[in-house]
Amino acid sequence: MQAPEPAFPVLEDASTVAFLDYRPVFPGHALLVPRAHVPTLSDLPDDLLAPFFANARLLARAVEEGLEAEGSFVAVNNRVSQSVPHLHVHVVPRKRGDGLRGFFWPRQKYAGPEAMREVQEKLRAAVDRLRGTA
Repeated sequence: MQAPEPAFPVLEDASTVAFLDYRPVFPGHALLVPRAHVPTLSDLPDDLLAPFFANARLLARAVEEGLEAEGSFVAVNNRVSQSVPHLHVHVVPRKRGDGLRGFFWPRQKYAGPEAMREVQEKLRAAVDRLRGTA
């Protein structure tokens, strides 16, 4: 059984897909996942390691460029605090004074699908620019 395509994708290729988190720390918080089922980082096959983390780096740059963030927070949970048993990298836009302290993640909601679509379009455009396809 193949997993359904996620809503609000921001980066896609043959081995990975990234999409907006429905309960973001800040708007633009995205999750990068391998298309193949991989439970944890330790289970990631060697042949997916480079493309997976190249896309994590690309997504971190896109979050900063596309959303005018000053930086990003990139994190992977393995088992503990992993709400879904599938490898995923959190990429969260950051600004000085944004209130994020350590690993306390105050979740919020998007105002609605239109707000998610606006952020999605910004991130997709940044991914395309950074890939050189825009």
